[in-house]
Amino acid sequence: MEPKNQYGMMMVSSPSDNYIPPGLESLAQMDQVIIEQLISACELLSGCEVKNRYILKNPMGQEFLTATEDSNFCAKQCCGNVRGFELPFLDSDGVEVLRLYRPLKCNSCFTPCCNQEMEITANGQLLGSMHQEWNFCLPLGSTYSVKNASGDEVFRIEAPFCPCSCGSDVVFEVIGSGGSVGSISRTWRGLCVECCTYADNFAVTFGSNLDVRYKALILGAAFLIDFIYFERNQNQ
Repeated sequence: MEPKNQYGMMMVSSPSDNYIPPGLESLAQMDQVIIEQLISACELLSGCEVKNRYILKNPMGQEFLTATEDSNFCAKQCCGNVRGFELPFLDSDGVEVLRLYRPLKCNSCFTPCCNQEMEITANGQLLGSMHQEWNFCLPLGSTYSVKNASGDEVFRIEAPFCPCSCGSDVVFEVIGSGGSVGSISRTWRGLCVECCTYADNFAVTFGSNLDVRYKALILGAAFLIDFIYFERNQNQ
């Protein structure tokens, strides 16, 4: 059995083959990705849910990937932030390099069978998955398990006790076998923007020398966190 660290997770090392999935070469060189959700005028005027659209930028502000939610119209209107969806990521040539899949699950604080989860693939190959954990003593969703393609836990994501802010960022720490390996921060954009729009921005930061497949897992986790914690603000 693999040894466990102080956080109780398996001490799974970074992949040693240095394989980079096609289309993720640029991600391998980055220590941070900026996620910007595009504002929909139609959604603001009508109040109806529309497909979420995102652009991903490098630390220099250069766009390198785009993503548009693929989900059922009725699910968006009726299921809100727990709706199932797929989210393909396309490069500048329109080629898909990543895809997120999230099944529809009800959201409940009283049962572990409703925990949210999501899979992340690259070119049809499973990279890993993210799982919301249930704890009777803690608010639902306060901890997440990130697993590789073999089902081994490689990271844990710790949510802040109160995942809301007024004037500051909301930071979710990503913990690996040796300690912190990055963070997912929902960035504060100013009072006027926060009050008038539903779009969210995130800054995803990676530790040094992290395998590109693990970067993709952390990047994908940011979108599930967005839906669980911040998409609901719109529905309310």
